[in-house]
Amino acid sequence: MLLDAIIIGGSYAGLSAALPLARARRRVLVIDAGLRRNRFSEHSHGFLGQDGVPPGQIAAQGREQLLAYPTVEWKEGTVRTVSGEADGFIVALSDGSESRARRLILATGVIDELPDIPGLAERWGKHVFHCPYCHGYELNEGRIGVLAGSQMSMHQALMLPDWGRTTLFLNGSALDLEQQAQLEARGVAVEEGAVAGLEGEGVTVAMQDGRAFPLAGLFVAPRVRPCPVVVEMGCALEETPLGDIVKTDQFKATSIPGVFACGDMARAAGSVPLAVGDGAMAGTAVHRSLMFGL
Repeated sequence: MLLDAIIIGGSYAGLSAALPLARARRRVLVIDAGLRRNRFSEHSHGFLGQDGVPPGQIAAQGREQLLAYPTVEWKEGTVRTVSGEADGFIVALSDGSESRARRLILATGVIDELPDIPGLAERWGKHVFHCPYCHGYELNEGRIGVLAGSQMSMHQALMLPDWGRTTLFLNGSALDLEQQAQLEARGVAVEEGAVAGLEGEGVTVAMQDGRAFPLAGLFVAPRVRPCPVVVEMGCALEETPLGDIVKTDQFKATSIPGVFACGDMARAAGSVPLAVGDGAMAGTAVHRSLMFGL
């Protein structure tokens, strides 16, 4: 059977993309590997009507509402390959099954490449964060750290004083005179020593010289990259300060005719509300292309 659309990724962007297609009575298959990017966080913030709700609960409620539409199918699994072209895409899963569709929507999210600091990975999403709008308020104006290591670290350090007293840990990075002046104007403290690791039940930055800095939270800017299947498809990528994302136009169309992309993989920012808005645009754009052509 030839479906109208296959959506690869069943998190917030994918769910949102499927909804307008379902409401247009189009036949849709959502394939989900079950690896939401924010699966490490206990609560989601900043999404109107769902502020403070566990992220898994938001996703589960969205799936339940989506599957109430009779033209929607859901399959748990990992996509192995994508072949074909518009009006005849073939999506092969790791279990050997195949599905065909006229259009594809990529909503796979991204892979976060975290700094190689002892103790950081196990605190990711709990005491170590990337988005102040998602997690800053809950730090209750406590001491906040920023771990330098990417082009976005300076941006984070200049933003975060609105949420608490902020210290930028250079950990081998360097600042020019202009950056020093900007940090001073925002009241950001700077620590130049090397970081040995993160310790404690919450998050304490341990320096190699023996000093320790207990914090309410630590922010890092991980480098992101698309999932391998997206790269193998050959979608044009766009380099951003956060890493490579899939390049799309204003209607979320990629460089491959008939393939659309949405969510964190297709924008240089990551949050639930932005992913939901992105997905809604992709879903309506796909419906438009089905009606009127590419």
